[in-house]
Amino acid sequence: MQKTLSNARARWELLDRLERLEPGATPQWGTMTAPQMLAHLADWMLMAKGELKVTLHNRPQRFPPLKQLMIYWLPFPKGIMTSPELVGRKPLEWSVERAAVRQHVQSFENLNPKMIWPAHPVFGKMTPQAWCVFAYRHMDHHLRQFGI
Repeated sequence: MQKTLSNARARWELLDRLERLEPGATPQWGTMTAPQMLAHLADWMLMAKGELKVTLHNRPQRFPPLKQLMIYWLPFPKGIMTSPELVGRKPLEWSVERAAVRQHVQSFENLNPKMIWPAHPVFGKMTPQAWCVFAYRHMDHHLRQFGI
């Protein structure tokens, strides 16, 4: 079964891993610090809920079957570029950033599956199921980045 933020057990697993992340953790790849990664996750979740606007890109990943492969199955490339709007913010205090990520993950429990989701900057229009699966995989990728 695919892990997704629409599943309580999957959310709990990510939140448990989040609590083990320390501010001084060393990344196994990439250039973000742990605080920068938390700020990135918090902003990414805002983008997913339509609360933070990002520039849309017209790339081949917008179209099937590549879109479905990347959302559901292919591993995330290490060091992949992201939207500038999702990496430019200076992190707030550690406890504030971690609490924000925790709150965003928990908020997926109450999201209306019939709500209008924004377009993803690379994948374009996505179903609620795709957003929830991709959100899980995105956070998992970054926790793995820091060995969690």
